Amino acid sequence: MEADEVTIREQNFHSQVREYTICFLLFAVLYIVSYFIITRYKRKADEQEDEDAIVNRISLFLSTFTLAVSAGAVLLLPFSIISNEILLSFPQNYYIQWLNGSLIHGLWNLASLFSNLCLFVLMPFAFFFLESEGFAGLKKGIRARILETLVMLILLALLILGIVWVASALIDNDAASMESLYDLWEFYLPYLYSCISLMGCLLLLLCTPVGLSRMFTVMGQLLVKPTILEDLDEQMYIITLEEEAIQRKLNGVSSTVEYQTVELEHELEKVKSKKTNLERRKKASAWERNLVYPAVMILLLTETSISVLLVALNILYLLVDETAMPKGSGGPGIGNASLSTFGFVGAALEIILIFYLMVSSVVGFYSLRFFENFTPRKDDTTMTKIIGNCVSILVLSSALPVMSRTLGITRFDLLGDFGRFNWLGNFYIVLSYNLLFAIVTTLCLVRKFTSAVREELLKAIGLDKLNLSNNPRDSETKPSANGHQKTL
Repeated sequence: MEADEVTIREQNFHSQVREYTICFLLFAVLYIVSYFIITRYKRKADEQEDEDAIVNRISLFLSTFTLAVSAGAVLLLPFSIISNEILLSFPQNYYIQWLNGSLIHGLWNLASLFSNLCLFVLMPFAFFFLESEGFAGLKKGIRARILETLVMLILLALLILGIVWVASALIDNDAASMESLYDLWEFYLPYLYSCISLMGCLLLLLCTPVGLSRMFTVMGQLLVKPTILEDLDEQMYIITLEEEAIQRKLNGVSSTVEYQTVELEHELEKVKSKKTNLERRKKASAWERNLVYPAVMILLLTETSISVLLVALNILYLLVDETAMPKGSGGPGIGNASLSTFGFVGAALEIILIFYLMVSSVVGFYSLRFFENFTPRKDDTTMTKIIGNCVSILVLSSALPVMSRTLGITRFDLLGDFGRFNWLGNFYIVLSYNLLFAIVTTLCLVRKFTSAVREELLKAIGLDKLNLSNNPRDSETKPSANGHQKTL
């Protein structure tokens, strides 16, 4: 009997060691990739080993850790879905015994823990540490900056505690709920993270429909469009004349008139960019022009249509079936049953849609006017802006599994703290979220595909001069045949 207990303890020990090793290796890969991404956009600083360089390096490591956690949160749901299908297809395979329900639950718990750690501790510390200078009267140095950062973190924690306390009193004025706020680990942090998750889902509700319509424009800029009824040689001739005209103006402008020189240089850069695009279109093969571009556009339209269709079906399920709620569904465990009607193919489609929604939400986030100046630039992004971008990506990625389950993109149950959010059990919030997503996405797509028709109608009735269209291209200038500027 004692030998059996020892054997069981040894098996549990080896299982835990194996799980922690797998988690460490996965996170190490994500950390390395995140480090290369951040260093690609980070502004190059002097290589001097001074105080500011040490502070920047510490902030860089913390931002890299946060971005790696964000990538892990994005991969969490797809990894769980594909693991469930693999365990269902090969239940007795020796080589996938490491892939089990305990590992999946552990990954979800670690993702929740590290998300809280980055959001409430590491990122505020990195920001305050970067902006700190030390209290007046103390000796300047790293210790003084750490002391100021810790004081600011304590004040921030007290401020957030007061805000949550007031919000809890306004929403649920109950003695039990107020006393539960004293429990910092079991209630306060999960409650606060639930609020942050709700804010992240609302931000996704705003960004994802915009990104779904913006994806067509982004892919149109990356790919080579078909040359239908276009003469690329004539356009190259026109753009060359325009470049030569601007270059002659730039050579003739006096160096004392600085603002004219800057304006002409900016116009010259735009013309060179247009010329580069035209040269790329001329060099592209007929296969790339006439097949790749239409195929990608059809694929984007198909994925967007399937997403809206799944949300519409989920709305019907919510109205007739209580198990469609993202909280408290109590589905089968990992590897016991397929969560998709079409099996492995349906699971693959769910994973593709989840990644598509995440990319669309990021594109929509940086397309919003409020966050346009927030977009990172290669080798020219300050550390403060990198911290802000990491926090934004963390909020979006942490809310992605919740949004995917709430919209019915997948039927995989939320594990760990992700499934214990209070607002997930509210039928009206979940139903309103689905309705708003379907309506806003449809309106954005209709507005996207009818923009050309609306512009032609405005021109036909003579209202084009009032600039009623929101298309930014209306305010740009186009080259005419004589090389001069022609304004629309």
